[in-house]
This record gives sequence, C-alpha cells and structure tokens, in this order.
Amino acid sequence: MSGYELPMDSGIYGRYVEIATFMRTPRAQDVEHVDVALVGVPYDLGLAYRPGARFGPAAVREASRIVRRVNPTTKVFPFGLCQVADAGDVIVHPYDQDGSIAAMGAFFAALRDAGTAPVACGGDHIITLPALRGTFAGEALGVVQFDAHSDTLDTFYGQRITHATTMRRAVEEGIVDPRRTIQIGLRGSEWDGHDHDFARASGMRVITYDEYEALGRDAVIAEIRRVVGDGPTYVTYDIDGLDPSCAPGTAVPEPGGLSMRDSQVILRALTGLDVVGADVAEISPPHDPTGITAINAANLMFELLCLVAHARATRQARA
Repeated sequence: MSGYELPMDSGIYGRYVEIATFMRTPRAQDVEHVDVALVGVPYDLGLAYRPGARFGPAAVREASRIVRRVNPTTKVFPFGLCQVADAGDVIVHPYDQDGSIAAMGAFFAALRDAGTAPVACGGDHIITLPALRGTFAGEALGVVQFDAHSDTLDTFYGQRITHATTMRRAVEEGIVDPRRTIQIGLRGSEWDGHDHDFARASGMRVITYDEYEALGRDAVIAEIRRVVGDGPTYVTYDIDGLDPSCAPGTAVPEPGGLSMRDSQVILRALTGLDVVGADVAEISPPHDPTGITAINAANLMFELLCLVAHARATRQARA
C-alpha cells in the first residue's frame, strides 16, 4: 500500500503478540528517516494531585494495539502518507523537574532539527511546554487545546512551571500566538473566579463547556478553523477534557465534559489545517482499572497522527 515501513498488520498477526509500540509502528532508535515520531513522555512531577501519569505512555502503547490503519471518516492512511515510527520515551528523572524539562525540550528540538514532527503521549500536561519549545521554528504557533482547565495560572503552589501554568508560559515565551489559540471544554470549579482571565486578556478564544453546548459542535469546529487559520498549529488534548465517564484515569477529573464521539468528529473536521505537532496528556492508568482511559487516549492519538501526517504530506506535495 506504500513504500514506507508499516505497522504490524493486526489482520495477520494477533494484537497480543510482540512488544508493544504506539499503534504497532516500527521502533526507531534514531529519527533520520522518520517523518512523524510517536513519543512517550512518562513524567508527572508537574501534578499537585493524584499522580500516576508517568505510567500513561506504557498503558497507551498497550491499548493502541487495537488501533487499525485508516481513519474511517477522512480516509487518511497516515502510515502510507509518511514514515511513522515509535521514537521511544524521553528519558526523564524521577526527582529532577528542571533537568527533566530540559531533557524534554532537547528531545523535541532534536526532532525539529531532523525535520520530524512529534505526536506525543504524556505524562502530565507540563509536557506540552517543552514540546512547544522544541517544535517552535521561529514562527509563533497556533494551539488547539482540549481541556477542562485553562492552564494559564501564573504560579501554582508557588511554582512557575506546572501542569496548571503551561499555556501561560508558552505565550509569555513568544512560542504561542494567543490570537491563534483556542481552548475548548473548560469547566469545573475555579480557584478565585479569575482562572481564565489571562487566557482572555491575552487574546485566546476560550470556549467553556457551557458555551460549547450553546454553540453546538459544528459552530465550534468553524470557530477553531477561524481562530487558527492557515498558520502552523499544535493540538494538545488533555484527557480530562473528556467526561470522566470516558476517562476516569486522570489526575483531576471534572464532570460534564466532552464525549469521545464529539472529540472524534471535531478532530476529523480539522483535517487540512497545518498541524505541525500534537500530544495527548494526563492519562493516569492507576486511577482506571477498566483501561478505557488508555483506549480512548490511543484513539485520540491516532486522530492526532492523522492530522499531522496529512498536513506533512500536503506540505511536501506543495514543495
């Protein structure tokens, strides 16, 4: 079907055989000939409550055995559009936050320098900051953020880099253009009633879940496309953006969130945007004995891969 090394064919080989990689893709020790790298970031020192996201990448690798090859709606065949491989995990330190964040940034910068686009799996939502730093290539990125929380606090428990400050730091560092950033699904009780002030004041488009329901799915899709436009865009999906019935395994579950179906429809409708990187984060397997959180995360990761692979193939065709 293509000249690329494809994932193991689950129609030929049982899903339960061989060592797990993301979506059964080949394992790449280096990324010289890899177009899109699937990356694990097993880190959760950015959390203040319910740790366990360090086990997310391993669980999602196992759960992703169920993912097939072709998107049923868009018909995107990401593994045939470009070379996709599992680039392994960022080697992080269990006690050293600064060193771990530096290692993450260096890993993603190395992918950028190799011309390889990342689709990452966390790990807590702190991972998105070094991923954005590494993906940034001189032009500020637009961001599509699915989340229960804005992640734009200035400090959290006295710290400036946590899973609750990621987006604020990225804007302040100039790597994210807030006018091309949209946050979808925000909800849950707030600290002081001003939790979203920075996001709105900086120019981000904030769509709470209340507004999501009022606007409707199609209008939100149109709004996403309007906000990010044609420029380079990064998509981040905090798994707590999903309703806890779909994703109980996360650090801070918030009732009343997005369904998997809505998430799939929205992401598929973003095909054609210039998506240069993506991640799914905050998967915490110890808090979900059913495994449904990891299964849904694996499927979201596939949707993100389809966006990144399609965008990359489109850019190559135009070159």
